[in-house]
Amino acid sequence: MSSSTLAPTDGTPPGPRAHTATARGRVLPFPITGQEIVLIVVIAVLWAVLAVATPAFLTGGSIVPLLVAMAPVALIGIGMTIIIITGGIDVSVAGMVMVCAVVVAKTMVGSGVSLPVAVLLSVLVGGVLGLVNGLLIAYGRVHAIIITFGTANLFEFLGLRIFGGSTVNGIPGTLGFFGRGDAGRTLGVPHSFLIMLLVAAAAWYYLRHTAGGRHLYAIGGDADAARLAGVKVQRRVLSAYVLTGLLTGLAACFVIAQGTSTLAPNVGTGMELSAIAAVVIGGTSIMGGRGSVLGTVLGALLVQTVTSGVTQLGWRSQLASLFIGIFILIAVGADLLRQRARRTA
Repeated sequence: MSSSTLAPTDGTPPGPRAHTATARGRVLPFPITGQEIVLIVVIAVLWAVLAVATPAFLTGGSIVPLLVAMAPVALIGIGMTIIIITGGIDVSVAGMVMVCAVVVAKTMVGSGVSLPVAVLLSVLVGGVLGLVNGLLIAYGRVHAIIITFGTANLFEFLGLRIFGGSTVNGIPGTLGFFGRGDAGRTLGVPHSFLIMLLVAAAAWYYLRHTAGGRHLYAIGGDADAARLAGVKVQRRVLSAYVLTGLLTGLAACFVIAQGTSTLAPNVGTGMELSAIAAVVIGGTSIMGGRGSVLGTVLGALLVQTVTSGVTQLGWRSQLASLFIGIFILIAVGADLLRQRARRTA
């Protein structure tokens, strides 16, 4: 088999010839990319350094909160990965988290709904907000950054109106299943983290092994060419934003479960930046057409490790932003070098 028929190994889907080879010879891209291996090494080194600098880092009292805090960022990042693969972006997810969280919190306080109902409500609200974004972007033909910047402000206004200018108090422990206490863990592992891993595995399989996943990559590579090839571009783009809304709704439940019985109006602040940072650090090209869910999960773990490490070392919190910014610049620089190498090859 010639090298031209082999599937690529950089997180992009196989092309038509590679797909044929896959079907006949079961040739698939290597399941982990070089950048993901680098991330694993960096995270391992950071954990080793932090374990020496502050021995409490590797205890359950430190790792469990780290995984609980990472889960909603990674969950939103999974949806963001799919959106960025198509060449889009969504900066409104923080506003979505606020709306979903306050709606669910007030509903639990006022009606005492059960866990399944609370989760379903949050996911549905997130899905509706994602649908708004998707319709405007897919059928309005306006760039995603413009639309989602506008809806970010609209969602924030809506969330603050629902808050009514005050915190939500007396939230019951309905969502404790996703929290960091005994009810939120199985064999010491937080349920929110386990659920995030299941979602990540499903998204990884979809992007890697299905025609729908290949279509998303094709849209990010060249939407016009994908349309000429028969891909329903608008429908796929719409589904990406709806999916991100659904995942953001679930992430809002994780966020509520992290806190106390009080929910403040600043809930969700900065989550869009954390999610985008995780996606970019994980190797997804901000230009679209390439990316992986595994990289995003590792990126989210790196972001949260840095944040947690800075806190435990007693350093100023601004240093976490500095280090994360450096990682982002390194990831973007590596992406630009890869693109330049492809153009000159």
